[in-house]
Amino acid sequence: MRKNPRRIAAAGTLVGALGATIGLSGVNPLAILPAPCLPGISETVSAVGLAEVDEEPTVHAVSVTASRYRFDPPQIEVFQGDVVKVDLRTADIAHSMTIDAYRIAKRVTPSGRVTFEFRANQPGTFSYYCNLQIDNGCREMRGQLIVKPRK
Repeated sequence: MRKNPRRIAAAGTLVGALGATIGLSGVNPLAILPAPCLPGISETVSAVGLAEVDEEPTVHAVSVTASRYRFDPPQIEVFQGDVVKVDLRTADIAHSMTIDAYRIAKRVTPSGRVTFEFRANQPGTFSYYCNLQIDNGCREMRGQLIVKPRK
């Protein structure tokens, strides 16, 4: 089993609070517990929701192709907290992918490719669009980023 410093610190805080409650201030609460009790602390910490800090973010890789006058795919769905890794390409002229809510504006040149990533930390539905004005059709290029709350 891998030791997690956050989980150990949380367990120490939890046990310290318990020691203070029963009048053991000034005593290291971990020192008074028999060794078999320490593994059970992990379950207590999990029960109060602190184990969720332990989860690694999911990397959601998506390839997006911008071409006259659409994005493919037109919709990207991820969960809150995911790291979204976008591989943006264009099949014809220069385009961009702009997501205002995440302060992202990436431009890709003809036959080029741009890779970027961000953490989807805001739940909701957000438009992405081409902010270039090369052709009138660029203004019509739209897609949706859907960030679902993690339960």
